[in-house]
This record gives sequence, structure tokens and C-alpha cells, in this order.
Amino acid sequence: MKRPSRSVKVTARWALYLVIVLLGAFGAFQMMRSRNFMLFGKIVSRVETDEKVVALTFDDGPTDKTPEVLAALDRAGIKATFFLTGREIETEPDAAASIVAAGHQIGNHSYSHQRFVFKSLSFIRDEIERTDALIRQAGFEGEILFRPPYGKKLVLLPWYLHRTGRTAVTWDVEPDSDPEVVEDSESIIAHVVENVQPGSIILMHVMYDSRAESLKAIEGIVSALREMGYEFKTVSELMEYGSGSR
Repeated sequence: MKRPSRSVKVTARWALYLVIVLLGAFGAFQMMRSRNFMLFGKIVSRVETDEKVVALTFDDGPTDKTPEVLAALDRAGIKATFFLTGREIETEPDAAASIVAAGHQIGNHSYSHQRFVFKSLSFIRDEIERTDALIRQAGFEGEILFRPPYGKKLVLLPWYLHRTGRTAVTWDVEPDSDPEVVEDSESIIAHVVENVQPGSIILMHVMYDSRAESLKAIEGIVSALREMGYEFKTVSELMEYGSGSR
């Protein structure tokens, strides 16, 4: 039987290396975008509970839309969790303070809203610590949770969060990520109703003019879920209900 030539063996070895690299890259991609897995520390996308409790969360801001958002929440009679960026807190410090004064929870959504992938540890540290300091300046005294911009993370961010005792919070319901849903407030409400579960963390973007329909949907979401027997909690309150997270 003829043995494989040396060139064939080399080609096969490189083919194997390529497969390993591709599998590693695919695994890293899946880990980067996963809502409920990190290499280190605690990540929460939904709380494991049988109780009909959910958390409504908002990303980005504060902006000049903040008074409208707070007014909608006040009319609905609920408390929410705002994941704010440090840069926007610096621009709108009074708006950040008004969120705290209204009794809502504030979380850290980084300073500059860049993807925390292939970033240095010093960059990650500065983005998080700088924003934490601004949140404290706004008057918030509770636990500061962290939400990665775009939900992206690999190794250094989870490691830093773990070493500093911070919890990463993602979501399991995101109505305004679907372009066919986000253009209509009724579609947004229907999407939440169809996808919500006990312990869900609902993500919305309401801080910009382009998100007018999402802002309009807030009270409808609250009303619809209340009719289904749900109560609204901040994320920290919601986490007290579960024995685990997903």
C-alpha cells in the first residue's frame, strides 16, 4: 500500500490547524454574543422564578427625552432600571439626578458605548470606574450593575467584572431589535406580550427621537403585562426572587 507523501501529510496538518482555528473563532464569537454565559463572574439575562415578576430596563442616555420617559413611568406607577453611559451623564447631569430622584435604579452602560471586545484592561477599567463615579455623583446609592454595550464581551471584561464584584446584566426580551417591530408601538407591545416569562428582563431604547414608538409603548407594555398578572421590579429587586439566573 502506497504511503501518503510528505506534502500530503503537511497539507492535512494545516487543514487540521485551520479547522481548529475556525472552531475556536466560532466558539469565541458565540461566547462574545451570548446573553447568559461568561467565562468569569455572574451574568443575568433572566431570573429563574415562578413568580410573575419582570424588570423593564432602558439603555443609553440620559438625554433630553428623560423627562418624557420618567413621566410615562410615573403614569404607569412602576420603577425601572436605566443603564446609562458616562458620556451622556456628563452632558445631562440634571437628567441623571432626576432619574435617581424618581426612585429608579441606575446601571453602568460604559462611558463611551464602545464594544468591549479586543480592548485593553486599562480601557475597560477606565470606562467602568469613570461611569460608576458619575453615577454616584448623580446621587444613586444602590448596587451598580453593568450592561455591556451591544451585549458583547470576551475575556478581559468578564474577568474585570468578576474581580471587582460586579454583575453583568443582559436581557431575554428585546422588542425594538426587530426592524419589523420597532416602527410601531402596538407591535412592540405585542412582541413583549408574546415573549415575556416570569423573571424576564425587558430591554428597550427610548432616549432618542428615532425611538419615539418605543417610548410610546411603555405604558401599553405595563398595562398589558399587568393584565397578565405581572409586577414590575428593578433588576436588583428581580434578582432577589431567583435561586439562579440564565
